[in-house]
Amino acid sequence: MSNIVQRALAGAIFVFLVLAALWSGTYATVTLFGIFAVIALYEFYQLFNQHDSVRVNWKIATFIGLLVFIILSSTFLGWINMIYVFFLIPVLFLNMLIELWKKEKEPIYNIAIQMLGIIYVVIPFYLMIELNQQSSHDMPRAIGMFLLIWTNDTFAYLTGRFFGKTKLFERISPNKTWEGTIGGGLLTMLVAILLAFFYNDIQDLIFWVGAALIVVPCAVLGDLLESLFKRNLNIKDSGKFLPGHGGILDRFDAVIFTVPFYFCWSLFHSWYAGELFIF
Repeated sequence: MSNIVQRALAGAIFVFLVLAALWSGTYATVTLFGIFAVIALYEFYQLFNQHDSVRVNWKIATFIGLLVFIILSSTFLGWINMIYVFFLIPVLFLNMLIELWKKEKEPIYNIAIQMLGIIYVVIPFYLMIELNQQSSHDMPRAIGMFLLIWTNDTFAYLTGRFFGKTKLFERISPNKTWEGTIGGGLLTMLVAILLAFFYNDIQDLIFWVGAALIVVPCAVLGDLLESLFKRNLNIKDSGKFLPGHGGILDRFDAVIFTVPFYFCWSLFHSWYAGELFIF
């Protein structure tokens, strides 16, 4: 019982922090998600601590990831010109040269894992900041995305716990079932429709229904992908940042995989609705 209370309290604090930052505005969002990105990146590189071949210098790798996040965020805030983003390309290439002096057994693995951390962790966290500036009337689309993901996660767990029999992907995640996945998907679609009808606008209905169709499979696949990483590395949790939940990477696994697809859908819908001029 104490573990359930601890888990519920940690989850409630986490949800409050995320929603408070997203509602508060750009600076609060950049600060909180920047902190989360650094912690998640650190956790990602720590996953490979006991690996036989991979030897990534987590301090340098995390610093490079933070630099990428800062430059992207600074251009978004208008502090520096967009042209400085292109300077990241030679920085990333020069960073690969470190392997020339490390004399490790598998330098290609090290470079690949370091670059994967930036793509898998830093870019999605930055996209969450960009996404928070887009809105469907008074509802920031970033908040809507989190609500849909949390709905899917919660009701997939509850439906699977009470009705789950058919394994979804037993080799990767033995506890996930088709019944739970379908139950979570149906409730997520219901919440999406409620979000749309709250504003009573056909464009909102199109957006939120499309969002639910993207969120449900992406959230499940994101969860499975991180489970694949941890199972392959024989690790239970990415960290201990959130009691009862594991690390930041564990808490954001569904979001990290979902946000690139959701972001593209948001851009496309805004362009289609005449709210964004791309060409």
